[in-house]
Amino acid sequence: MTTFDELKSLLESNRSYRRFDASRGIADATLRHLVELTRYCASGRNLQPLRYRIVTSDDERDALFPALKWAGYLTQWDGPAVDERPAAYLVQCIDTRLTANCLCDDGLQLEAITLGAASLGIHGCIIKAFNADNVARVLSLPGYFKPLYVLALGYPAEKVVVTDTDGTPDADIRYYRDADDTHVVPKRPLCELLIG
Repeated sequence: MTTFDELKSLLESNRSYRRFDASRGIADATLRHLVELTRYCASGRNLQPLRYRIVTSDDERDALFPALKWAGYLTQWDGPAVDERPAAYLVQCIDTRLTANCLCDDGLQLEAITLGAASLGIHGCIIKAFNADNVARVLSLPGYFKPLYVLALGYPAEKVVVTDTDGTPDADIRYYRDADDTHVVPKRPLCELLIG
């Protein structure tokens, strides 16, 4: 049984990483095990309409990369260098033959996958800013699979830390890289999250 402290530690480690050790691959079997975790997530109406496209080949990863936007707050950065790119991607799609609205399934499943990955020392970046038409084209997705998110995965090649904001509603929550090139993620403190 996982303790509360173990779960908290795993959640604290489960940050968005954007630079990876490109020399380390991820086995397809590992990616399949991560997708399998989604079977145990709650699903609105129990419809289970989400599907995943595994992307590991060099050709597909290279074709997918230009369709992605990497870090909105890091305006001078165009994404990871070639030797820091993800080892794999999971493209989360909704099967529109089942529904046009997955309710909250997408976030629940992405959290399950990234927590599972973090437990293996693999980390990722959940990407919503991408060209969906290009993603569908380069992966030859049937028209009824609509890409919702792209999850970049790999072994980290950067340090990511969490810091507290000053606790005010207008606090600066933009992530940044400090003088040591550490990726810093400001988070609102608990006192700001609770009402009353």
